[in-house]
This record gives sequence, C-alpha cells and structure tokens, in this order.
Amino acid sequence: MKRSEINALLTEAVGFFASMKFPLPVFAYYSIDDWKRHKKVAREIVDLGLGWDITDFGTGDFRKTGLLLFTLRNGKLGSRKYPKAYAEKIMIVGEGQVTPMHFHWNKMEDIINRGGGNLVIQLYGSTKNEGLSGKDITVSIDGHATTVAAGGTVTLTPGQSITLTQGLYHRFYGQQRMGTVLVGEVSMVNDDAADNRFFEPMGRFPAIEEDVLPAHLLCTDYKKFIK
Repeated sequence: MKRSEINALLTEAVGFFASMKFPLPVFAYYSIDDWKRHKKVAREIVDLGLGWDITDFGTGDFRKTGLLLFTLRNGKLGSRKYPKAYAEKIMIVGEGQVTPMHFHWNKMEDIINRGGGNLVIQLYGSTKNEGLSGKDITVSIDGHATTVAAGGTVTLTPGQSITLTQGLYHRFYGQQRMGTVLVGEVSMVNDDAADNRFFEPMGRFPAIEEDVLPAHLLCTDYKKFIK
C-alpha cells in the first residue's frame, strides 16, 4: 500500500468515527514529532502495538479485501509490566469489504456491531489438521445459543454481538447497501503477529511504499519512526 493511500484512509476513518460519536484517545492524532516528544511516557502504546492498524492482507485491493482497526487496549501474557488479560479494538468494515477466513489459536473474542450497517459473518469449525469442518456450529449471539450450518452466515445488526471461540474459522464483511459498519472487538490478549491462522496463506501487515510522510503512525511504524 502507498503511504498516501494510508493517509487518506486515516483521514476518512477519523471522520467516520466522529460521525458515529466514537471518540478516540489523544495518541490517535499524534504526528511523528508528537511521538518523539512522548516516546518515554508512551512505551506501553509502542510495546503493545496500540493505535492505528490498516491491512489489505497482501491483496493490493484494500476496498475489496481489507480492514482498518484501532487497538485501544491490550496486554501481554506472562508480563508483570503489562498484566492486562484483555484487549479491545474498534474497526471499520465497508460494504462488501472482506476480512478473509481465519481463526485464532489462543484468543477468544466478542465481535460487536457498534452501529452503521450490518455485519455478515461466515463460520466454519476447524478440524484437527486446521481444515474446514463440515459439522454444524453452535455460537453465542448476545447470550442466545444459535446453531449455524458449516459455511453458513449470521448477520449482526447494530447492537448485536457474537462470541468467537478459539479454532472457529470466521470471515466477515459489511452487508451491501446497508452502509459502513462500526465494529467493536473485546477479547483476550491480542497478538496479531502470531495468533492468526488464515485458511489461505496471506499477509497480515502490508508492505508500505513511502511516497509521502505519514500523517499518523500505524502500530507497525513505531520502530521505524520513533528512535
């Protein structure tokens, strides 16, 4: 992805969050100079990868296959310095914009439709060899046990949520003609570098062409731009 494209997406995201009345923490708006001034007191943000996260999953077509996230809080398993056992993200999912089929080995999460359009989630159980299971799945949707056929979908309207357990394959996208979706995630500690099992191999973090300077840093930019 080009940095100019990422900058434009971040500007668009800030506007969407504002329209949904979802305020972001102050570090969401830091410039590179701001990060350099605050680097000593903001080590938790840097060390845990909080903040902006954009991916096209290596496809080169963000609008079709991509996701924009902001990690609000996280911890690190076994760490005395960062002992939180939970994480939270806020995400933006466009109409028809796909996050590919994947599961997590360690993380259990609730995916929440916080507003906007409808979120469609396709589900499969996994086999011992991490293939797609043909068995029905029972999931919790706002505390209601719901059985879904293998490969079936559930549609979350604003206010609804689903619990996704470890090893449960899921693929999601915004329902067409229903608008952009504000999606929340509340989960166990999150490790995007090591806890994503994509059914079809793909990249989690994009290669970035630095055609302009960053307007705001992504979580993957900290080591590069904050000395």
